[in-house]
Amino acid sequence: MRTTDYTIRPATSADLDAARAVMLDTVYRDFGTGYVPRWHRDVIDLEGAYLRSERHALIVAVDGDGEVVGTGALDSRGPAHPPNPVHLAERYPSGVTAQLRRVYVRPEHRRRGLARRLVDELLAFAAADGGYRAVYLHTDPAVTGAEPFWRSLAKVVHDEREDAGGGQGIVHFEVPMAGWRGVR
Repeated sequence: MRTTDYTIRPATSADLDAARAVMLDTVYRDFGTGYVPRWHRDVIDLEGAYLRSERHALIVAVDGDGEVVGTGALDSRGPAHPPNPVHLAERYPSGVTAQLRRVYVRPEHRRRGLARRLVDELLAFAAADGGYRAVYLHTDPAVTGAEPFWRSLAKVVHDEREDAGGGQGIVHFEVPMAGWRGVR
């Protein structure tokens, strides 16, 4: 395998099975939850969730051998309450919030800048849309490397670990609009 040759591009219908495999492997291995329909429904219907809407995106990282080794997605749905805190649902309403989702890279391809490249492409997509006022995401800090990665790109807007009872333990972020490529 040529480890330095990666292409980041929009996913096609032909990529969906491989992208789904990356996502499901991640939720089983890294999250330890397995597939949970209320959290991962989009993973099963990637075409409906991301390919059918002009305002949604699914991108893939493909290695030099043509294998999908990373994914990233964006949709126009803000964080729902419940399970997320109501103030976040109000601050990041659907339609004007681009939510980053499913930024996953297979373990053997990590630490090569792929996640950052995936995010850059998603942010460029959001900026080109013209209708998004904010970019939101949340992460589980129990996943190795997730929290430091997102802290390097975004600002924390709510850390549930600081809530009474610890909430779900999720950290919520906003990517500053000034950081978007192509936005002045």
